Amino acid sequence: MAHERPEGDPAALLTRLLDERDIARRLMAFARGMDARDWVVVRTLLADDAEAEFGRGPEVGADRIVESIREFLDVCGPTQHLLGNIVVDVDVDTAVSHAYVSDMHLGTGAHATTTFSTLGEYHDTWRRIDGQWLIVHRLKDSRAVLGSFDVFASD
Repeated sequence: MAHERPEGDPAALLTRLLDERDIARRLMAFARGMDARDWVVVRTLLADDAEAEFGRGPEVGADRIVESIREFLDVCGPTQHLLGNIVVDVDVDTAVSHAYVSDMHLGTGAHATTTFSTLGEYHDTWRRIDGQWLIVHRLKDSRAVLGSFDVFASD
């Protein structure tokens, strides 16, 4: 089967491809930032007025979103957020992305043998602000949960 080239202005196609790549790399930077507990990086990927839904009700504002993530990750041991099947659709200065997420959380201290993981998907809405792609809305759709929430219990 021959590969057909999409129609349209080559410069516009290249811009769209570069935007898609930038957003995919930002998705990975967010996941890696959480695992490294690099809250400065995570914060820089969110619009000031961003909203997020992680299953506890809406979180509003970039600082509150980071705080919400920290409430879990700062008390558990190592984590790994793996992303896959990333799809990005760009429309000039807005975009949506969908990425499967498989995350593993290990316990610490008295919970060192405890694990918690989810299988789900991030649904993100992006906006280009001052030349940077930023998340303006994130929904984590957890489809399966394995392990114990005790991994997030502080000693």
